[in-house]
Amino acid sequence: MTTARNALIVALIGLPLPVVSQESGVTRAFELPAHNALMSIRRGAELSEFETDGCSGGLSYSWRVVARSFPDFAEAHDQIPPWENCCVIHDRAYHNAGGAETAEDSYDARLTADKTLENCVKRTGALRVEEVAAHYDVQPEAVETAYEAIAEAMYLAVRFGGGPCSGLPWRWGFGYSQCTVLDAIGPARE
Repeated sequence: MTTARNALIVALIGLPLPVVSQESGVTRAFELPAHNALMSIRRGAELSEFETDGCSGGLSYSWRVVARSFPDFAEAHDQIPPWENCCVIHDRAYHNAGGAETAEDSYDARLTADKTLENCVKRTGALRVEEVAAHYDVQPEAVETAYEAIAEAMYLAVRFGGGPCSGLPWRWGFGYSQCTVLDAIGPARE
């Protein structure tokens, strides 16, 4: 019984299903219990002060290490990821759950924040195509393809690892106390 209960909790913690191209109703249904839990603990809760690590998952940190170690890389790409501002904007939405008041609005706001991140990274790449192509002596199409791949990978990463009530520091609603899907159904019963 405990194993089945634990499996159910793991299934409901709010990590969205892997997304290949478009969000599905199944993904929404799978993630909504976690948004319900977040909304239940959010009511009357105090929002923590906003903090950001730039691009989460060690991306900004690793970028800085590489830039310090390889001057040619830093010359071409600077000391921080060129799309780090996109990540900070994304973190602001994640911090307060997009200001959502309902689970449905929370889900929609998260999806919008994630798509906005993806599009921002693509726009950043579009602004740098000629410069990066010239630096590496490659065709502009290769740079465009690389930025599109980076943007899509970032989108998939945040969709998979950014759900509410996941226990991760970069979760949706990270400015509020941690939650579990059980918060949406009330106190545990023995």
